[in-house]
Amino acid sequence: MPYMDPINEVHVSEPGLVVVDVAAADDATALAFQQLLADRWATATAEQTTRDAGEPGVRLRCYLDLRQPVGSDASAHVPPQVFTEVRR
Repeated sequence: MPYMDPINEVHVSEPGLVVVDVAAADDATALAFQQLLADRWATATAEQTTRDAGEPGVRLRCYLDLRQPVGSDASAHVPPQVFTEVRR
């Protein structure tokens, strides 16, 4: 699909690293979902959503590290190999 850039190999180079592409009706919904993920796992979050001409809704991409214990303080540690990428 043309709306998202290809996944960079470093983002899935080890078990437990996840790339999440989100499509939602509006900014608030997409960002709320991202926050739910960030509350549980180390997450490199997107600060804004994108809109693609001719496509419904908004999109964002975030990166998770599932190797962190569930319910840990995910904001305290974001591994250096996890990056935020938003296509503008």
